[in-house]
Amino acid sequence: MDLAFIPSPSTGVIDLGPIPLRGYAFCIIIGVFVAVWFGNKRWVARGGRSGTVADIAVWAVPFGLVGGRLYHVITDYQLYFSDGQNWVDAFKIWQGGLGIWGAIALGAVGAWIGCRRRGIPLPAWADALAPGIALAQACGRWGNWFNQELYGKPTDLPWALKISEGPNRVAGTYHPTFLYESLWCIGVALLVIWADRRFKLGHGRAFALYVAAYCAGRGWIEYMRVDEAHHILGLRLNVWTALIVFVLAVVYIVISAKVRPGREEVVEPGAAEDAADAADAEGVEAAKDTEDTKADVDKGPKADGDAERADAARTPEKDGTAEAAKNG
Repeated sequence: MDLAFIPSPSTGVIDLGPIPLRGYAFCIIIGVFVAVWFGNKRWVARGGRSGTVADIAVWAVPFGLVGGRLYHVITDYQLYFSDGQNWVDAFKIWQGGLGIWGAIALGAVGAWIGCRRRGIPLPAWADALAPGIALAQACGRWGNWFNQELYGKPTDLPWALKISEGPNRVAGTYHPTFLYESLWCIGVALLVIWADRRFKLGHGRAFALYVAAYCAGRGWIEYMRVDEAHHILGLRLNVWTALIVFVLAVVYIVISAKVRPGREEVVEPGAAEDAADAADAEGVEAAKDTEDTKADVDKGPKADGDAERADAARTPEKDGTAEAAKNG
């Protein structure tokens, strides 16, 4: 008898009147919002303009969604194109199925287009966004919880995930690999933030660190999963992908540090001038406020006191004149 476990939602859809709110899509939307919000804060801190991250995300996010879906459909084609399957389901993204490898790869293409249009170096933008992407993944993994998918091997641990009977799944308690990966992604985000502050990472190295750290965790988490997958030499395809991408990311960090050490001094042309103009405008406004305050002070108690003293000086003279006229 299981005394403790993580329950799964009875449904992945909440109907808000005629509008169905799907948990999987909601988690992805929250993740995108977090990535853009946090990426914008880091971009401004690096010397860029506020709003630039969101402008480029308009290109990166759609490309990333298409890339993630393509990777999933290609690597799990049997779910959509084998006998008895409906190929139309390949377009039903809300039912789950986004490959992070394809999302990052094609998302980078969209980001490159957006960066070129703004005259911004892609590596600098990627460095600013790296921790936010990890946090977005941490949010997005909860979509698998709503869909009761991508869980691990059976277990009776207190934090086991309870899965109900359904298509392509057997009721029981399993390792909550979605939770493991979500927590791992939060750790990756914290690691990148710390390393970026400690070593002043630039020229894409913060992003490469995110990729390497994520792959290190994805490798062992992927090994725990029991969903159907292609195997090469006894290992799941995504485990091999994680290993290869991890090596490429580490190699990039090493070579980039030698070829282009340090960090970019300018990440967005014209942003420094805009900041200087804004500072000058604030200075002028502050000076004007100071002058207005000084004028108010001059018109205040001192001016009133001067008027009272003038009245007092005139009063004896007036009274004396009146008294002299009466006596005469």
